[in-house]
Amino acid sequence: MIASDQELQVTQERIERFQGWLASLRRTARPEEFAALSSGYRLEIERMQAEVLDYLLRPILSSSQAQAERA
Repeated sequence: MIASDQELQVTQERIERFQGWLASLRRTARPEEFAALSSGYRLEIERMQAEVLDYLLRPILSSSQAQAERA
């Protein structure tokens, strides 16, 4: 779960890296192997994208609201 803007940035960078690997794999893998080789990358990209959306759709809480939420 993403908890800060810094973690958001790191996750977005990871998504870009995974997408780059997937694009490279798309060019280099044999067609009959591509589905099996790419499925793990796809699942991880989808998982990270869901985390990004969950974080971005949470409202920003004031510091007193954040403290109350942690208690």
